[in-house]
Amino acid sequence: MLVTNNDILRRIRYTFDFNDKKMIAVFALADCIVTREQISDWLKQDEDPAFKECDDTLLATFLNGLIIFKRGKKEGPQPEPEKRLTNNIIFRKLKIALDLQADDILEILDRANFNISKHELSAFFRKKGHKHYRECKEQILRKFLKGTQLKYRKSCEPESELEDEPKDESVWKTKPKAEPKQKPNTKPAVKSKPKLSLQKK
Repeated sequence: MLVTNNDILRRIRYTFDFNDKKMIAVFALADCIVTREQISDWLKQDEDPAFKECDDTLLATFLNGLIIFKRGKKEGPQPEPEKRLTNNIIFRKLKIALDLQADDILEILDRANFNISKHELSAFFRKKGHKHYRECKEQILRKFLKGTQLKYRKSCEPESELEDEPKDESVWKTKPKAEPKQKPNTKPAVKSKPKLSLQKK
């Protein structure tokens, strides 16, 4: 299944429990001003008439902002957002934002029941054109996002529900607490004692 830019935006928002205000702030850290309406449209279900596609430049901008949000802003000129994203670039930006080493990434992938070697992993972060460069497939990026959710989401649902979370915005809202059920009266009924007869036999 293809991992779209909107999927990645939804996953990151869900994993770190970002509300609209926080999403807007992350974009702003990368010098990009967005509105709540735009955020809402990017997070809608694909079949929703109000759905808007998040293009590569927007996602690259958000990931640059996420790096600053998680790691702080470096001195000097800030990186320009890419106009064309690949899974390798997205993977690398998330690695930087979360300050992950190779062992950390392997542990995250293991949480999603996916195992690769350090050598295979390092190939994803080589420069394109390097003899050991390897393209990051959709399955690997999807497993990494799933494992990231398992690691960082404060309260994860059962694993069977993690592969494709509902895209409805209600999944990010706090569910009202159910009213406590009243316990049934389990005390045994008190039997009445037989009355004593006062008549002499």
